Amino acid sequence: MGRLFGTDGVRGVANADLTAEMALGLSVAAAHVLAEAGTFEGHRPRAVVGRDPRASGEFLEAAVVAGLASAGVDVLRVGVLPTPAVAYLTGALGADLGVMLSASHNAMPDNGIKFFARGGHKLADELEDRIESVYEEHRTGAPWDRPTGSGVGRVRDYEQGSDRYVAHLLGVLPNRLDGLKVVLDEAHGAAARVSPEAFQRAGAEVVTIGAEPDGLNINDGCGSTHLDKIKAAVVEHGADLGIAHDGDADRCLAVDHTGAEVDGDQILAVLALAMRERSVLRSDTVVATVMSNLGFKLAMEREGIRLVQTAVGDRYVLEEMKEHGFALGGEQSGHVIILDHATTGDGTLTGLLLAARVAQSGRTLADLAGVMERLPQVLINVPDVDRTRVGTSAELSAAVSDAERELGETGRVLLRPSGTEPLVRVMVEAADIEQARSVAGRLADAVKSALG
Repeated sequence: MGRLFGTDGVRGVANADLTAEMALGLSVAAAHVLAEAGTFEGHRPRAVVGRDPRASGEFLEAAVVAGLASAGVDVLRVGVLPTPAVAYLTGALGADLGVMLSASHNAMPDNGIKFFARGGHKLADELEDRIESVYEEHRTGAPWDRPTGSGVGRVRDYEQGSDRYVAHLLGVLPNRLDGLKVVLDEAHGAAARVSPEAFQRAGAEVVTIGAEPDGLNINDGCGSTHLDKIKAAVVEHGADLGIAHDGDADRCLAVDHTGAEVDGDQILAVLALAMRERSVLRSDTVVATVMSNLGFKLAMEREGIRLVQTAVGDRYVLEEMKEHGFALGGEQSGHVIILDHATTGDGTLTGLLLAARVAQSGRTLADLAGVMERLPQVLINVPDVDRTRVGTSAELSAAVSDAERELGETGRVLLRPSGTEPLVRVMVEAADIEQARSVAGRLADAVKSALG
């Protein structure tokens, strides 16, 4: 069996790759592994379980709850909430385990399971490996001790979860948003209720799109992966800015008053300067990945802020932040982690803080985001290839070397296998957009040839 856990939990087509049996089995295995690790020692274990609005989340939630309760874990079912809300509530309620059912920005047929440890932090790789091992043992017939009578887990709905999360978000804001008009694209996803409520209670005038989830329309032509609608809406309504979430709202991208996109690098740059001004940017350092635009790095150098770069994936950004006590980190895709207030990327929190900076400074988002100039960057996803051979193919290595020689010191190349999908991402950065497109196209062809 190949490794089930990717960079962001277990993900696949619901009821095909990710079945009810798997969801139940993984939940039982997680309970056993955490018990072995001593997490439940001395008390009755408790878990928080949430989901995004996907139709498949309904039966997968039932399977997860059944698995945990059958393993003796009490369950607080919080319903449809963003991933960062489930992480927050796991910590705030003193739970031993959190479970989020979501496939984030993926299309509706997909779903996923993400486990959080006590405090709302992502599980360590070794714990995920152990969960897979125990899951496979159980799946192939190994017996396990099943609690009976009062030993089985109890299940109840925790209806205060939404209010408690919104109160947490409002408590983080350094200033109100009075006078701002904000368009929110909720991707018909998990933040459709809490995000508009938070912005309105913070004082903003709110226009919402993509805020009518029906279980089938999540990420469908809207949200942070489809910005055309929010760009048009911001201009149409004369809004100061727009915030677009993905399906589970652990990230956001923004749009300025002209309808221009403000990506994760620019959001990080704006927040870094705002946090330094408030003396909360520890060590004057921001953490980002190797996918960050070179323009971001140059801007941070110019502003006297140190940039630490990691492998691609918000878990690696978070690991670096936790190890060295840094306060701000994130990805170009809009995963932004403010570690003093969240244990994972939080798109609603990020959007609120970005809007707060606009309100406090009296400057437009376009002006604030102008602190960095984005160098032309082309990203091509090459599907249906063997992503495991990216680092070992001699043919591909030669193509990359040729590309790097052509670009010289004015650009760079990055090939990265997706952690959640069967594809390879080709990124090329250059001073000239046409050169970037040309080199990226040739490299994409090389990936297909070498790995197809």
